Amino acid sequence: MKKFVWLAWALVSLALLGWLLYTMTVSEDKSQFLIGDTTYGHYQIEMACTSCHTEAFGGKEILQDACINCHGEELEQAQDSHPRKKFTDPREAYRLEILDARYCISCHAEHQQEQTHAMGVTLPDDYCYHCHTEVGEERESHKDLPFDSCATAGCHNFHDNRALYESFLLANAHQPWLKDMAQLAEPNRAFIKAHPLVPADLPVPMQQQITAHPEIVAQWSASAHAAAGVSCAGCHQGSESSAANWIEKPGVEQCQSCHAFEAEGFMQGKHGMRLAESVTAELNAIRPADSHLDFKPQSANIQHGCNSCHAAHDFDTRVAAVESCLNCHNDAHSLAFENSPHGKLWKNAQLNPAHQNESVTCATCHMPRVEAALSGTEFAELNAGQSIEAHASAMNAAENTARATLVSVQHNQNWNLRPNEKMIRPVCMNCHGLEFSIDALADEDLIRRNFNGQPAVHIESVDWAVRREQPEQAP
Repeated sequence: MKKFVWLAWALVSLALLGWLLYTMTVSEDKSQFLIGDTTYGHYQIEMACTSCHTEAFGGKEILQDACINCHGEELEQAQDSHPRKKFTDPREAYRLEILDARYCISCHAEHQQEQTHAMGVTLPDDYCYHCHTEVGEERESHKDLPFDSCATAGCHNFHDNRALYESFLLANAHQPWLKDMAQLAEPNRAFIKAHPLVPADLPVPMQQQITAHPEIVAQWSASAHAAAGVSCAGCHQGSESSAANWIEKPGVEQCQSCHAFEAEGFMQGKHGMRLAESVTAELNAIRPADSHLDFKPQSANIQHGCNSCHAAHDFDTRVAAVESCLNCHNDAHSLAFENSPHGKLWKNAQLNPAHQNESVTCATCHMPRVEAALSGTEFAELNAGQSIEAHASAMNAAENTARATLVSVQHNQNWNLRPNEKMIRPVCMNCHGLEFSIDALADEDLIRRNFNGQPAVHIESVDWAVRREQPEQAP
C-alpha cells in the first residue's frame, strides 16, 4: 500500500513540475505567478515580468534600476524634489529610519492593489508629515491644515514641484485668468514643397500599387507625407525594391524610422507601452477592452498603433488631435469636450481657418509640442527620413541661418498628466494665469465638465506666498 502512495505522490509531483516548467518556459500565460494585482500604471505589462525583475533573485537595487530605466528621464525633467542623492547624504541619514526614500518601492510597492492610492502610492496619506513636522509650527498659514493634506491638488508633489515653487508663485501672482489670445498666435511654419510622384521613376511593385489604387494615391497627395516628399516607398518598401519586399501593412517599426522621437514617447505612454515590451514578452498591442477604464464599445478591440489615430494614407493630424481620441474615450471629461470652451474654439477653427491658432484640441493639452534649438550643422543633417514636423519647423529658417527650431509632439500622455499639476507650466499657462490654472486643476467636478465654467475651488498657494513676501500688501 505504501508503495502505491509513494508512486502516486511521485506522479503528482512530476506532473506539477512539468506544468511549472511548461508555464515558465513555453506558455504565454504566466498569470499564475502574479503575487497580487498590479497597479493601473503597470497592468499592461504585468506579463512582461522581466521588465522589472531583470534577475530572478534580484533585490531592491535591481528593482530600483528597473524603475529608473523607465522613469529616470521624467524625474530628471521634473527636477525631482526628492532625488536619491538627497537621502544618501550622511547628514540626512536619520530620515531613512522614517522613510527609506532611496528606493522607489518604499513608496510604490507593486502587487498590493488593496492598499494602492492615487499615483501608485502604497503609503498612508500622511507620509509628508513625518519628515516635515516643523512646517505646521513655523508657518502661520499651515498651522490648521490637516496633517495628511500636503499632497492636495495645487499644493505639494513629492517629485515634481516646478509649478508650485514659492518663487514661481510670486513671479506669476495676480495674472488674468485668460491671457490675450493675440499673443498666443504661432508663426506660420513653412512645409517642404511636395515632390511630384512620377510612376515611371518608381520601382515596378510600386507602379503596380499606384495603378491599382488611385483612390489611395489621391489621399496621399493631400497629406503631410506628400508635402514632405515621402512617397509610397517611405512606408511600404524595405531595403530592396522588389515585389517580395513590399510591406502590405506598415507598423510602428516603419513609422519610427522617421518619427523616432514620437515613437519613443508613444511606447512610454499608455497607448504603446506594451509594444515596447513585445520583443521579449510577445505581448500584443493594448486594446480598449483590456483597460479598466470606460471606452466606447465599437472601439473595444482596436489594437493601438500609429494608424489607430493617424489614418494610413491621408495622415491628417487634425483628425488625430480630436476625433481619434473621441472615437475611443467614453469618460465624462472626453464626452464633454465638444460643448466645452476648448471644444468650441476647436469647432470654430474648423469653420474658419483664420482662427486656427486659437484652436484647443485634446492633443494641445495631453500631447503638447516640444521645442529644441537646432544648430546650422544639425539643420543641414536633417534628411528626408526625419519627422514631418521636424522638417516643417526647420524650414522656418533659411539654410544659412545659425539656428532653427525643431518642434516635435510628445506622444507620451503620461508626461504631463499625473499628477495633473504637471500640466500647469507646459500647457495651462500658455493661455491661462497661474492662479486660475491651479484652481481649475484642483476642481474635480470642473475637470469632469471639461472646464465648462469657473473653478468652484480656491487653492491659497499664491495668496500665502504673497502674504509671506509682502504681508502689508496681501489681500
